[in-house]
Order: sequence, then structure tokens, then C-alpha cells
Amino acid sequence: MLPPGAGMTLALSPDEARRIILRAQGFLGAEARRGGAPATLRRLGAVQLDTISVLARSHELVAYARLGAVGRQKVERAYWDDPARAFEYWCHAACILPIDDWPLYAFRRRYYRDRKFRWHDVPDSVDKILQLVRESGPVTTTDIGGAKNGGPWWDWSDSKIAIEWLLDTGEVVCTRRVGWRRVYDLTERAVPAHLLAEDLSDAECVARLARIAGRALGVATRADLVDFLRLKAPEALLLDRCLLDGATGLVPVRVSGWPERSAAAWADPAALETEPRGRHRTTLLSPFDSLVWDRARTLRVFGFNHRLEAYVPKDKRVHGYFTMPLLAGGRLIGRVDPAREGSTLVARQVGLEPGVSPGKGAGPLAEALWEAAGWVGCDAVRVEQVDPLLAGPLHDALGR
Repeated sequence: MLPPGAGMTLALSPDEARRIILRAQGFLGAEARRGGAPATLRRLGAVQLDTISVLARSHELVAYARLGAVGRQKVERAYWDDPARAFEYWCHAACILPIDDWPLYAFRRRYYRDRKFRWHDVPDSVDKILQLVRESGPVTTTDIGGAKNGGPWWDWSDSKIAIEWLLDTGEVVCTRRVGWRRVYDLTERAVPAHLLAEDLSDAECVARLARIAGRALGVATRADLVDFLRLKAPEALLLDRCLLDGATGLVPVRVSGWPERSAAAWADPAALETEPRGRHRTTLLSPFDSLVWDRARTLRVFGFNHRLEAYVPKDKRVHGYFTMPLLAGGRLIGRVDPAREGSTLVARQVGLEPGVSPGKGAGPLAEALWEAAGWVGCDAVRVEQVDPLLAGPLHDALGR
């Protein structure tokens, strides 16, 4: 497999595109897993954060899915350490991002600064909170009066609104956490000076971020890139120009079996130089994993209709509260809704995708369940709701 010559667009089959994507995301071949959790963060470009914790929090599951039973403290140090390796900011959603990418989000910080609004009106206490951080930082929301007014989760206190506004605009930064609480500090104290000195235009930010997103996704449509970076219309127009003039470094490809409007795509030329080879990972995926966080892309690449049902009323859920897709052999072949009860990993609901026979799916499913159980310190696996045709093969594969 070679990158196209000048003026040419390389044609890829859906299977070729899928394998390039899996390698780029760290699920195919040993090379993608070298360097541990820090290298995984750099490779992915963004690891989404979420408050839900079932087997573990999503940012831990992302590293585990690629690296296996890596020590959870190693994962935490890859994200939040001193000196800073990463910072938290808005990419696809609230994400952990490599610290070297700090200058690339200047376009977004400028946007928030000009808008003067986030989810709440900015309170008059912003300058007071900034001065408090300057004099007493680093701080958590507890140190500045607490995060909530006592109502629902979005009923933030003025101090919480202020500190988050300062985070949005780049006056403060979060490069570590205590427990699950953000620690805020002055950006000039936490971010290396050479990164603070970079002054990029909006177009330069978008071009360089698109290169990162394209490399992380492997093969990506324009819509995939926009979704990865959550670009608004003006920035999406900048992306169009950057793609066409070559500023992103990505090259055009065409995936023959994708829907017509998605067939035109982009790829990192380095990803096209060699055939993706090696062993596939068998693992459960966080629903917030960048391999599956975009529903339209997941359906296009894997034929897998994925939806997080944590916020769906219980009686309307189809697959479960925190359903984790099962990746095996480079395909998404099933789903597991997990839980923990003491030292037992509980699979509340398991299922295989249409076309995957119980005889072929039970082994990878059992392998994924036992590996996840061992990683979170469980020594038993219990399966609850399961299709009768799968129950026997899975029972045998689990060794029960």
C-alpha cells in the first residue's frame, strides 16, 4: 500500500480502511502499543473524560483497551503528573490532551473570550477568583467556596462558573486532579514557557489539529474531522481550505464501499505506506472511546449501531446502562453491560451482533470478560441476561 502520487486519489476498500483505522487507534499490531499510556495519549490526540464509573472511569478504560492490564496508577500518571504531560480542555468533548498541543487550542480560547458566555453568564467575581488563584493556587473548587448552589448538577456556584470561565479562556489550566476534582492553576505556572510563546492564527490551529485528528482516526471524512474537533461553522470552513491547500498534511482517499457522501476521505500519508499487520486486540471498549464515540462513523466503518443508554430511562434501554462494545478480530461483534459486585465482575446483559454465531463469539467474549475482571481486581465472572443460544457456549468458554 503506497500513498497516491500528485493529483491522484488512492482507492481503498472498506476492509483496508478499517484496518488502517484499527492500527491508527492502537488495536492492531505491537507497534501501536509501544510506549505505554503516555504514547497512547499522544497517538490518540484526545482522550474523552466522563463522570460515569462502572468498571473504571472512561479515560482509564481507553488505555486498558489498547494496552491490556496496565497498572491504573501508570495511566493516571500519563494524564496528570508534575511536570505536566497533559491538560484538560474542549476537543471532541471534555478531553485530556497532550500538553504539547496547548498552543493549538488558541482559536477556541479566543472564541470563548469574545463570546463572554459559556453555559452560564459570567459573574462579576471572575477577577477576584483569578487573583485568589494567583495568590493561593493551585486550588480546587472547595478552596474557592464550592462548586454548587445546592440544586441540580448544573446549578453551579458563582465561583465554579468563574473558574471554569477562566479555564475556557486560558487564564487557568487543569493539568492534574485530586481524586476526581480538578486542580486549577495559573496557566503561566503550569504550561511550559515555550508553548505559551507560540502565537498561532485560527487557520494554523485548525490545520495542525486536523493533522492530529486525521492521524489518530487513520481514515477520516470531513465530517469525522469536524466531529473529532467539534468545529463550529467558521472553523469548519477553515478546515475545508486547509484540506484543499495541503496545510493539514493529509491526502485524499476514496473508500469504495462507504456511502457515496462519505466515500471521499482523508488519511495520513504515513499510514498508507505499509500494510496494517499484526495481532488484533480482543477487548471491551468504553462507549466514549474514540474508536466508537462518533455513532455515524462507527456504523459506517463497522456496521455497528452504537448508542450510550446511560441517560435513557431504564425501561427504554435495549442493551443496558453502560454497554461496552466487544472488539475482536478487528470487528465489533457484541456488547456487554458490566457491573461489579465485590470481587465479581457481573455481565448484566450480553449479546452478539447479527451474523456472529455463538460458537465463534463465545470465546472472544469470555476472553474479554476475564481480562477485564482481572484488571479491576475481580476473581469471578457472572453472566445474567444472555440469549439462550449463547448461554451454553459462553458457559463453557468461561470455564464455569
